[in-house]
Amino acid sequence: MGQSLNTPMNIGIVGCGQIVRAYLATFPALDAVRLVAVADIDTARAQSLADELPGVRAMSVEALMSDAEVDLVLNLTIPAAHAQVALAAIAAGKHVYGEKPLAATTAEARKVLEAATAAGVIVGCAPDTVLGTGTQTARKAIDDGLIGRPVAATATMVVPGHERWHPNPDFYYTPGGGPLLDMGPYYISSLVTLLGPVASVIGAASHTRSERTIGTGPRAGETIPVTTDTHVTGVLVHESGALSTLVMSFDGAATQAANIEIHGEKGSLIVPDPNTFAGSVRLRIVGSTEWETLPDSAGYSGASRGVGLNDLALTSVGQEPRAGGRLAFHVLEIMESVLESAHSSRAVQIASSCDRPPAVPLTQPTVHADAAN
Repeated sequence: MGQSLNTPMNIGIVGCGQIVRAYLATFPALDAVRLVAVADIDTARAQSLADELPGVRAMSVEALMSDAEVDLVLNLTIPAAHAQVALAAIAAGKHVYGEKPLAATTAEARKVLEAATAAGVIVGCAPDTVLGTGTQTARKAIDDGLIGRPVAATATMVVPGHERWHPNPDFYYTPGGGPLLDMGPYYISSLVTLLGPVASVIGAASHTRSERTIGTGPRAGETIPVTTDTHVTGVLVHESGALSTLVMSFDGAATQAANIEIHGEKGSLIVPDPNTFAGSVRLRIVGSTEWETLPDSAGYSGASRGVGLNDLALTSVGQEPRAGGRLAFHVLEIMESVLESAHSSRAVQIASSCDRPPAVPLTQPTVHADAAN
């Protein structure tokens, strides 16, 4: 291992919307990062948040970018602003960790990675759910040969649509939204972690309704247009030869299918929901009539949103973090390519690749004395 980054790493958050609460809940359990500043285009919102957090300063976005105390910018802005904020942080010489996706398009995401390489800084990106005990225990089972050579996988997410619970669901039904770009990063990041990078894809897509009705909040009863695909199916051809079938839908009621199943020559695995960090991994060997629940054997135990940020801070200088920019770029290209294939009726080759992120040994959480500040 090479030299690690200086820790604890001082974090400045840009974007103080709803998702920030999930990160704030995690900070006390992270030993390698310390929150020191928050910023938002709504300065009052940033100040209100800072008032709740002793020792944390509220400032403008520009001031946070230039502040010498901030080592890494946690980018929690809307997807359309991800690249702009990341590039500003990189230009200021800071590391960046962002919410998914890495950028709105692969063209923007490529600029982020190129700028980071030139500046010598690290880029990380959610989702980090794949670092929890659920996906990592399944990965260890595969690596230990419990199912033999992996042959295929299925990844399924079927829900009625976010307009039933979200008061402002418009974004989910415009280009850049839809079930694939919304939830796909969780499932595809897990598939790449389990089976390695993807070489090509074939896709098909549709939408059943031209409008949706908001079901909750002050806009309840209002209809909104649907201008993107709401049911997407893809076949991902992994570089290893394994085939993953992906179904992402806002057009059904529910599914009884396992979130992810991995099938090998000797057995099959049921993998927990990739939108969560934990859950039971079940194994069934060829010839058996029973599913066996495996004990947690790998991953960050008790993890929650933000563990990928901590993992980045523990990364050796010059190495890619497990929830890294190259993985996020590869996942984004896969999603874009599935939609391209759906609209062109042809297979699409994936130009990028990435290393399968290193496995996470079973790790109990620790708390740094200053982590809650």
